[in-house]
Amino acid sequence: MRKNNLIPFFDCAYQGFATGDLAKDAWAVRYFVSEGFQLFASQSFAKNMGLYGERVGALHVVLPTKDSAERVVSQIKVIIRGIYSSPSRYGATIAATILNSPQLYAEWETELRDVVAARIKEVRTLLRT
Repeated sequence: MRKNNLIPFFDCAYQGFATGDLAKDAWAVRYFVSEGFQLFASQSFAKNMGLYGERVGALHVVLPTKDSAERVVSQIKVIIRGIYSSPSRYGATIAATILNSPQLYAEWETELRDVVAARIKEVRTLLRT
């Protein structure tokens, strides 16, 4: 990546589905940040929070300076404005409530691990046999 001067873009639409652990599934992003990479990471909550059709998520941008971050944010705002003027609040309110409540966050992690990820792992095992 460095040799070719590439900036990684991570799509984290299914975070928690691979291992059942949100932190483990984000390992690659954290690794690249720890190695000093500039990067983009899109994070969707539509699937892992069951908010299908709500278009809830975030774009995380890791850059070396405040100035470069401000320049990128200004360009992102131009792009976003062309896509929508005022995004839906319903899904964002649900996601924010879960992410900001330690109790709800813990319940969400448990459901991802014990229900969703467990079922996906079970189906993967069945497909292999």
